[in-house]
Amino acid sequence: MTRLMETLRRLVRPTPPACSHLDQARRVEPRTEGCEECLAIGGTWVELRLCLACGHVGCCDLSPNRHARAHFAETGHAIIRANVPGYTWTWCWVDEIKI
Repeated sequence: MTRLMETLRRLVRPTPPACSHLDQARRVEPRTEGCEECLAIGGTWVELRLCLACGHVGCCDLSPNRHARAHFAETGHAIIRANVPGYTWTWCWVDEIKI
């Protein structure tokens, strides 16, 4: 009966997937107040993302240039946080999960 109860417990409250990249996250300060690359080229953004490995600020995937994703592709820095007032979520690019 114990095994059945354990299985039912997991089905009702599944364990969220674990991120294996949390060791990349640091306490960082944003390097800029806007998307670094958009500021350099005169681009625009919808929302900003903060790289928790180095402090890079890039624009989100809804923005025309998607610089946060490009930063991940270039550096491998997997952990980002929403850099928007009131948003508290963190994301892992590799595991594709909110943390």
